[in-house]
Amino acid sequence: MRALHVITGLGVGGAEQQLRLLLRHLPVRCDVVTLTNPGAVAEGLRADGVRVRDLGMRSNRDLGAVPRLARLIRRGSYDLVHTHLYRACVYGRIAARLAGTTVVSTEHSLGRAEIEGRPLTRGTRELYLRTERLGAATVAVSDTVAGRLRAWGVPAARIHTVPNGIDVTAFRFDEERRRSTRALLGLPDTAFVVGGVGRLVPGKRFDLLIRAVADLPGAWLVLAGDGPESVALHALAARLGVTGRIRFLGECGAPGAAPDIPEVLSAVDTFVSASREESFGLAVVEALAAGLPVVHAACPAIEDLPAGRVPGTTRLGSATADPAAELTAALRHRMDSGARRLPPPSAVDHYDIRLSSRRLMDVYAQAVDTATVTPTERAHP
Repeated sequence: MRALHVITGLGVGGAEQQLRLLLRHLPVRCDVVTLTNPGAVAEGLRADGVRVRDLGMRSNRDLGAVPRLARLIRRGSYDLVHTHLYRACVYGRIAARLAGTTVVSTEHSLGRAEIEGRPLTRGTRELYLRTERLGAATVAVSDTVAGRLRAWGVPAARIHTVPNGIDVTAFRFDEERRRSTRALLGLPDTAFVVGGVGRLVPGKRFDLLIRAVADLPGAWLVLAGDGPESVALHALAARLGVTGRIRFLGECGAPGAAPDIPEVLSAVDTFVSASREESFGLAVVEALAAGLPVVHAACPAIEDLPAGRVPGTTRLGSATADPAAELTAALRHRMDSGARRLPPPSAVDHYDIRLSSRRLMDVYAQAVDTATVTPTERAHP
């Protein structure tokens, strides 16, 4: 089987990094097309031996991208096209239909009121649903996202849940890595260090982490990520007088970036995900694999599992609590309890990338098999 993955962009982000990791484990020959922004993840894919092409889409309304992509699909004689992220799903489904190729799409970032961090509009939803019908299957990265798709009106039979995955062994805690990373970042050996990972956007609520650390003398904070809120978060840290106890690392998922995410997680004592809304919560799973206690708000990766499967986690979100005060109290409890590593919960194995790749191969097989069945055969099995 030959597959073409079409994605909106290849800057450092959760969906982009997930695609790179997935391609390392899929037993399929894969090429990648990015509609725009062939960034750091494109470099990483090429280093892995994956062919990456930039379609050079000039704007969201560059309709010429559709025939360009359709021609590329035809020339490649692909058995299947797999699209990722909203714009690539819309354009990729149309192009694949024009090329006569089966298409599967993954929904990475559908929230209750947002998609990929932007407000959901009636037009966005309508265009999504109209083009979704052109595909053979839609993959949801969590049961939560699958439920949102059903609520939108996507037929349940077309939805397949394939959770995001991680390379569990890459995050295994190592004491020497902890010491060397703390030395690199200038973190005191005995300090209580809070960690946060993600794109610096309002919905991630990294400002709550800064405010909590400001109220906890002796606590430090490491933030890995970049985005439009970077300047505001630096200014908040300066205004609260805690710049000296915060390390803003910028993007850590790019090839050659130092430290990388496993190193960051080795250096901290508690991980916080204060996101108002998530479609999965990959950074939380990585933190759990590193043996970290986790304080979280929305996180389908935990909430979709049976109760009790993920010990060592604290859920934020009391209807009566001030979010910053609630987080401060949770972190103060962690500090008072003493920093210690935990055995990675068994739930982490549920999100092993190898298992995710096998689940996705089942979706591929079903999609291709269905596409080869004629209308007469469907009517008279």
